Amino acid sequence: MDNRPAPVFRELHRDEIDALLGRNNVGRIAFTFHDRVDIEPINYVYSWGWLYGRTSKGAKLDMITHNRWVAFEVDEVKGLFDWQSVVVKGPFEIVGADTWAQHDPGFIRGLELLRLLLPETLQSNDPVPFRHTVFRIHVDEVRGREANSGTIPDRENPFHIR
Repeated sequence: MDNRPAPVFRELHRDEIDALLGRNNVGRIAFTFHDRVDIEPINYVYSWGWLYGRTSKGAKLDMITHNRWVAFEVDEVKGLFDWQSVVVKGPFEIVGADTWAQHDPGFIRGLELLRLLLPETLQSNDPVPFRHTVFRIHVDEVRGREANSGTIPDRENPFHIR
């Protein structure tokens, strides 16, 4: 007989969700068009309720143009029952789509944040110059979950892990 305690599952608090989004830079964006669903990994930066990233023209942008509502997921996995996951839902917006729009505060903020991740972003030495479309996703809905093995929940507060 295995004496390991059962894993404990709980909802993350908003500050934990924000911290997880802030310390990661790779997630997956899910989008739909008609009866087709797709999901792709992307790099991102999180700041104050917005996810900023960049991509290239292609099927993903074509599909998202028809339905701007997307889901975005970030995970931290340490083991089968030791993980945290956050799912964000919100509208996808292209910022700075043409040269005059580069004065858009959303584009400027996005570029500043993306350059924290990769200083060469949208410069002559950019390692991925084909990813010239800057976008952001507003965090309209967010949910975080955690699995934790080997911990005992607090009886007075079942969502608190000791």
